[in-house]
Amino acid sequence: MPPSSHFLAASQAASRLGVSAKALRLYEQRGLVAPVRTEAGWRAYGPDQMARAGEIAALRNLGLSLTQVARVLSGDQHGLEPALAAHQAALEAQANALARTIGTVRDIRSDLAQGKAPTMRELMRLAKPSRTPIVSFELPWPWGGEPYELRDIRALNYIIGPLGSGKTRLAQRLAATLPDAAFLGLDRSTEGSAAAQAAAQTALDWLVEDGATASDALMALLIRIADAPAIVVIDMIEKGLDAATQQAVIAHLRRRGANASPLFLLTRSSAILDLAAVGADETITLCPANHSPPYQVAPYPGAAGYESVATCLATPDVRARTEGMVAWRHPRA
Repeated sequence: MPPSSHFLAASQAASRLGVSAKALRLYEQRGLVAPVRTEAGWRAYGPDQMARAGEIAALRNLGLSLTQVARVLSGDQHGLEPALAAHQAALEAQANALARTIGTVRDIRSDLAQGKAPTMRELMRLAKPSRTPIVSFELPWPWGGEPYELRDIRALNYIIGPLGSGKTRLAQRLAATLPDAAFLGLDRSTEGSAAAQAAAQTALDWLVEDGATASDALMALLIRIADAPAIVVIDMIEKGLDAATQQAVIAHLRRRGANASPLFLLTRSSAILDLAAVGADETITLCPANHSPPYQVAPYPGAAGYESVATCLATPDVRARTEGMVAWRHPRA
């Protein structure tokens, strides 16, 4: 083997490429890259292996599955067109959204120059423009039929609450009220359209590379999301998924971007809802234990409801031990 200074260990190669060590092993398993072995049997990546792995990572960043990557590297370019078209569409959507925001800022600055101060509502809409109309309905039991308005729907919307708080009923009412929405319950099958199966397999390739464990539960979740209408409300998204898979799933969903079809995620897992990682394209709705109306919670300590949300969350191993537990309510209560 050439001098070791020219070669990198797997962890070093992965860090330099911006991928996981598991991703490199998967590339190797698929026959896409062949690291050399040291005398001790460790994998090592030299200039040639790093160049090939870099090509694979670049194609993955364009949205190609590993199967498509293999075809492109073998000289078959047919898989590039749909991937590039999707990449272009995503970039154009981002550019259009940015152009609209820039236009709004320009208008507000023009008004300021003329002595007209913007309203707080305008500034809040500028910080995070609403992309959906207001949805109104009466809250189901255990609430008393109070009116409820949903004013902001983002790419990822978490619904959380303690046992017996009514969060599942809220989710079901949202799915029934929002246009072109579907409720995905706990019973999930791997049946689906051919298009959904293909989309789920592509997503599964990504997730396994990111550390997820392939399973029927994961495949069923991916198929149901791919086969659903524009908005999906998912009951306990972490059901049947181990900790590494939950982390990979939420990372995958975040990669879809701000213009993706909205998802409502019921969860009590700290791996799915990591309060420190909640971004601008995410909301948290808390269903309080005292059955006061649900409300949105800002993801920072000190915000109203933050501590209540934090106490509802548990690590994946705790969630696995308590899965299936239900709250019991006395019929006369």
